[in-house]
Amino acid sequence: MKTRKAGIIGGAGYTGGEAIRLLLNHPDVELAFVHSRSNAGNPLHAVHGDLLGETDLLFSGEIDNTVDVMFLCLGHGESKKFLEQNDIAASVKVVDLSQDFRLGETVKDRTFVYGLPEANRDAIKEASNIANPGCFATAIQLGLLPLAKAGLLGEVHTTGITGSTGAGQSLQATSHFTWRANNISTYKVLQHQHLKEIRRTLQAIQPAFGGGIHFVPVRGDYPRGIWITSYLDCKLSLDEAYALYEAYYEGHPFTHVSRKQIDLKQVVNTNKVLVQLEKQGDKLVIHSIEDNLIKGASGQAVQNMNLMLGLDETAGLKLKSIVF
Repeated sequence: MKTRKAGIIGGAGYTGGEAIRLLLNHPDVELAFVHSRSNAGNPLHAVHGDLLGETDLLFSGEIDNTVDVMFLCLGHGESKKFLEQNDIAASVKVVDLSQDFRLGETVKDRTFVYGLPEANRDAIKEASNIANPGCFATAIQLGLLPLAKAGLLGEVHTTGITGSTGAGQSLQATSHFTWRANNISTYKVLQHQHLKEIRRTLQAIQPAFGGGIHFVPVRGDYPRGIWITSYLDCKLSLDEAYALYEAYYEGHPFTHVSRKQIDLKQVVNTNKVLVQLEKQGDKLVIHSIEDNLIKGASGQAVQNMNLMLGLDETAGLKLKSIVF
C-alpha cells in the first residue's frame, strides 16, 4: 500500500504532541512536517521530551502543501483563521481539532463532517474535511447514542470529571500543580461549550429529542482521562439496556460495553471508550470513560484520518492502557 503523508499545524501543544507520537508509529503514514511558528528549527523533542530518541524531525516554519492530510492542532478560533490566511490545496484533507467547525461552519468552500465515527462513519469515509469532536462531547455522546438511535432519549443529567491536560499546555491558575493537587472544583456549570455539538448530534439521530442536557464539568486531581456519569428516566430493564448498547456498538472497534465495573486506568493511553450501565428504579445510569487526549482528541483524529484515507480504522491506534 502506498504510504500517505501527513502534516501537523500547531505541534507544540498537548494535542499536537499526541498526534506526533501516534503518527510516528503509524504503519501506513509518514509524518512529513510539524509546523510551529514559535519553535521553527528546534527538534521536536525539545518541546515534547518523550520524543527523544524517537525522531530527528525539526519543527518547521513552512507548510508542505503536498501532504495527503493536515491536522490542525490549534487553539479555538485559530483554525478558521489559518485556513483563511493560507492557500491549502483542495487535494489536502483536513482534520481540525478545535471547535471552529463542529456546528456546521464552513471556510473557503470547505465543508466539515462531524468526526464521531460511532455516529457518522459512512459520512467520514466520503469526507475531505473533519471537525474532530470535543473531549467531553465524545464521552457523553458515546454514552447516549444507543438510546437516541432507539428514540428513548429524554432529559439527561450528566457529570464529568477531567484531567488537567484538558485545560491545554499553557499555564493557568487552575492547571498549576500547587492548585490542582489534592483539589477538586467545578467550572462552566450547565453552560459548557460542548453542549451545542452534543445536542446537534443527538437531534440528528433522534429528531424529536427536545429534553435538556444538564452538564456539570469537574476538574480532577490527575493528568489524563475523563469519567462521565449520565442518568435519565428509562423503562428498559438493565438486561434490555445492555442488549441495546451491545448491538449498537458491535463492529465499532474502540467502544466497548462492560457488564463489570470499569476503572479510568483501563482507558488512559488508549483510543478506547468503555461504557457501563446501572439501573436504579426508573433511572438508567450510564458511565462512559476515555483518555481525553487520545479518543477525546488526537487518537480520534487519527481514527478519522484512517477512515478518510481508506485505511484500517484501527491502524496506529492499537494501544494498551497502563494500569499499574
